Amino acid sequence: VQLQASGGGLVQAGGSLGLSCEASGSIGNINALGWYRQAPGKEREFVAAIFSGGRTNVTDSVKGRFFISRDDARDDTKSTAYLQMNSLKPEDTAVYYCAGTRWDTIVTSMDQYDFWGQGTQVTVSS
Repeated sequence: VQLQASGGGLVQAGGSLGLSCEASGSIGNINALGWYRQAPGKEREFVAAIFSGGRTNVTDSVKGRFFISRDDARDDTKSTAYLQMNSLKPEDTAVYYCAGTRWDTIVTSMDQYDFWGQGTQVTVSS
């Protein structure tokens, strides 16, 4: 499984950005795609995840501002998760990582995510 993250960048507080995470390869091993973030000097934290069937889990600090969605190719060759980030705050500044898990229940622990993509930087200026 390969995860390719894209999007991110620099935005002013109150602005919006979108991230994409494309999963390819043996995507039958993935039940959920999610996003984590890591700010400088802080631990990586869970942001949001979307499971097969559309179930989602979003951390409280971004609930109502961040929205996760998913698009699965009909031929099962790839699956893409999108993270729409609105009303961004300086504290949202971090490197955002996409991740995939085999778990078919809602999980938020990093240890439960089997596949990781590269990070993409999101910087929110005040």
